[in-house]
Amino acid sequence: MVQILSIWFLVVAFSGAGLANAIRSSATRNDFVRWGYPPWWGIVAGGLEIFSAALIAFPVSRVAGMVLGAAIIAAALLSVLRHREYSHLAPLSVFVTLIAVAAVSSYALPAKLLAQ
Repeated sequence: MVQILSIWFLVVAFSGAGLANAIRSSATRNDFVRWGYPPWWGIVAGGLEIFSAALIAFPVSRVAGMVLGAAIIAAALLSVLRHREYSHLAPLSVFVTLIAVAAVSSYALPAKLLAQ
């Protein structure tokens, strides 16, 4: 149950974040520019987040989606920490937690069964 919930929360979270970045409100666009990215970077980031959500939604591509999602969140964390904008850490920590829970719950059980 934890596995299914964490996976679908990830799909919803990456879809929502992707839409928010792709829509490019002035605040989001200003954030990207302040962090040194071009003004259109929100479209790229949003597209990657939506693509990650789509990959996570299907079991056959779930690992690739989680790896892409982890890379996106790692890049976001580095940008936020580099520019000392700690107010963005709370939502990013939710993504890190969801990715960790989904990964552990998805792959810990099969490994445990193989060890028997």
